[in-house]
Amino acid sequence: MEIFLFIVAHWYLSLFAQSFFHHRYSAHQMFTMPKWVEKFFFVFSFITQGSSYMSPKVYGILHRLHHENADKEDDPHSPLFSKNFVSLMVKTYHKFAGIQSGAIKVKESLTKNLPDWKWFDKMAGSLLVKILWALFYIWFYYTFATAWWMWLFVPAHIVMGPIHGTVVNWFAHKFGYINYEVDDTSKNLMPFDIFMLGEGYHNNHHAQGGMANFARKWYEIDPVYPIMRLMDWVGLIRINPIALRN
Repeated sequence: MEIFLFIVAHWYLSLFAQSFFHHRYSAHQMFTMPKWVEKFFFVFSFITQGSSYMSPKVYGILHRLHHENADKEDDPHSPLFSKNFVSLMVKTYHKFAGIQSGAIKVKESLTKNLPDWKWFDKMAGSLLVKILWALFYIWFYYTFATAWWMWLFVPAHIVMGPIHGTVVNWFAHKFGYINYEVDDTSKNLMPFDIFMLGEGYHNNHHAQGGMANFARKWYEIDPVYPIMRLMDWVGLIRINPIALRN
């Protein structure tokens, strides 16, 4: 039971951090938040993403590149330019690392108003810390695993963030349905997106990238959106009015 709960918690908490903080806040600036709340979500992202922690600043740049060049050669993770989803993951990693190190230069317009906590990102994304997280996952399975096959999930914990990204950037450009005609191959993975917390409505998002609610049809539910509305109501964030328009 402990292993099952750990898998579910790691999947959804790390995915929430990526969707809420990295994607909707950093890349798209759908809402604002006080600096202390921003710092809290830096730490929250580090704890939930673990060894696959991503700098919100670099993620924001990478995602803006994706929208600006969707399914074109400069798209950092288009399935049209990768043989399979593994090569897509590797390509995305190298692009991410190149932007983070400064080896890959990007235009200034892509870097505006991004959350930036330099020393924290350097610490959280360091190789040593990634190894320590991996050792923690191994220890957890050593302590609680009751069958050999449970150990097969350990690599997934180590690369949880890239797995989330690949589900959207590979599979949501390959499979699903569309609500909008767009100039790329983005699709909605499933009508009821319980596994990707709304990120699976990729066609909706590419059609209206600034909208806070990724769901459009009555049967589509974006679980992150009501959480955003609640946080806005209590004053932890302020949703941009433009992001609320349909």
